[in-house]
Amino acid sequence: MNPKPQEPKAAKAAKPASVTTRDERLKAALKANMARRKAQAKARSTGRAEQHDGADDTAPNESE
Repeated sequence: MNPKPQEPKAAKAAKPASVTTRDERLKAALKANMARRKAQAKARSTGRAEQHDGADDTAPNESE
């Protein structure tokens, strides 16, 4: 019933630069995504719909 001895944290190898860069890129992408979702939720709660393409849905149809 003896627990396994754990390795000290200092014994772990450092991450290569490419993994660190990837982690930082993913962290930034996640932060941007969460900010966008927060803005969308806020817009929905106030009754306004966000329009990302800039098109005006209230404009009259010119083909009439």
